[in-house]
Amino acid sequence: MNINVQYKIYFKENIVSRAILYLFDYTANIHEQRGSRMEMDLTFDDISDMLKEIGYKDVKELFEKILPKSIMYNDTPKIPMVPEKKIRNHILNKLRKDRFFNPEKIYLGGGVWPTYIPSIVSYIISRTEFLTSYTPYQAEISQGTMQALYEYQSIMAELLDMDVVNSSMYDWASAAGEALLMSYRIKKKPMVLVSPHIAANRKKVIETYLWGAGVELDTLSTDEEGNIDIKNMNKKLNDGVSGVYIEYPNSLGYIYENLDEVIQKIHEYGALVILGVDPVTLPIIKPPGELDADIAVGEGQPLGLPMSFGGPLLGIFAVRGDMILIRNMPGRIIGLTRDIEGNRAFAMILQTREQHIRREKATSNICTNEALSAIASAIYLSLLGKDGLLKLSTRLLVNAHKLREKLLELGFEDRYALPFIREFSLKVDKPIKTSQLIQELADRDILFGRVEDDSHVISINEYHDEESFDELMNILGEIL
Repeated sequence: MNINVQYKIYFKENIVSRAILYLFDYTANIHEQRGSRMEMDLTFDDISDMLKEIGYKDVKELFEKILPKSIMYNDTPKIPMVPEKKIRNHILNKLRKDRFFNPEKIYLGGGVWPTYIPSIVSYIISRTEFLTSYTPYQAEISQGTMQALYEYQSIMAELLDMDVVNSSMYDWASAAGEALLMSYRIKKKPMVLVSPHIAANRKKVIETYLWGAGVELDTLSTDEEGNIDIKNMNKKLNDGVSGVYIEYPNSLGYIYENLDEVIQKIHEYGALVILGVDPVTLPIIKPPGELDADIAVGEGQPLGLPMSFGGPLLGIFAVRGDMILIRNMPGRIIGLTRDIEGNRAFAMILQTREQHIRREKATSNICTNEALSAIASAIYLSLLGKDGLLKLSTRLLVNAHKLREKLLELGFEDRYALPFIREFSLKVDKPIKTSQLIQELADRDILFGRVEDDSHVISINEYHDEESFDELMNILGEIL
């Protein structure tokens, strides 16, 4: 379809408006009803007809109705003619305001962690056979990419102890939102629950996903020990709950000690159990499959992906071997098959997305599916191997407990007496405020965790060692 009409409407941000999509869809319907080809030009008469149908006199009025005034210009932006050299210098001056923190001085986590990545990972995914994030639509010429994704699914299924893994989701947050939507599609019940202490950014994404579907969201509470309050959960669990999302470990770093009982109760009420995991912890704690989870989601970034200012990430999504769950999964699944001559071949065996035959009934609208990130994680895990991943998890566990003991000696206090792996929460028994302490440490090039419920959530990464801990303790001793 050719569009020969231009409008002098400019935006301060790069926004794809729903209105534009609506206009295109409406035009397609008009042409289809007229029996005309989609290649014909979009004329002023067509646009006037569409605007009249939806109650607007011109496109500007439509945009003003649906977009905030703060992002719209009334006139053409006045962009001065500046030599390229000056533009480059201007950008470099802006970039100099960025601060660089060495990974051994970063105690932030919660979904994105400093990770040592062998150089061979970048080398392999930089090959032209792999260097795309898009779905390998043409199976006959995409066998290498499909095999790499199949290996990713197989490795991740073993790590999670789940039967089927897709390849893949945008990130942990979108995977969690899709999982709760999936529970609603299957159970058709109007409410879902989330456990206490889930990451704030993931909860916001979940709320956005559910709002569009009209699904009600409620949050469980904790008891005095920091475990999920069973009595409170029993009051909220009823025949109207489709699924319950639990982070394991939670955003404070702790593992609920009554998780087995919680999962059993959820299943007794007929709801689906969704566990959100940090995959690096799985070699030393029970995987979701062993805990009888229906769906497992998580973040694959620590498995061979750089932080890169927050993306691209890798959303993990897995289900147990129930065909109802499998057929309702978002994304796509790569499967192993045979061609007509009996040779081994790979194909997309599940792709019920909106561009294909399912249309509005699709279980996914993901197009750029982080395939390159999934392949990078498969390479990373293959290099590390089972023993390497176990050693990494164990080192994170040991270092987390070492640092906690040092901080307790300095006057910090445990938030809860619950088990933890690589993240833990402490309160400081000093007159200094939590936010003030974080700022003073940042001024000395140390990012000392994040604040949640007036506690420091400290995260350990693989760069941390005794030397980095000693430096932190010396600076804390001076401040406190």
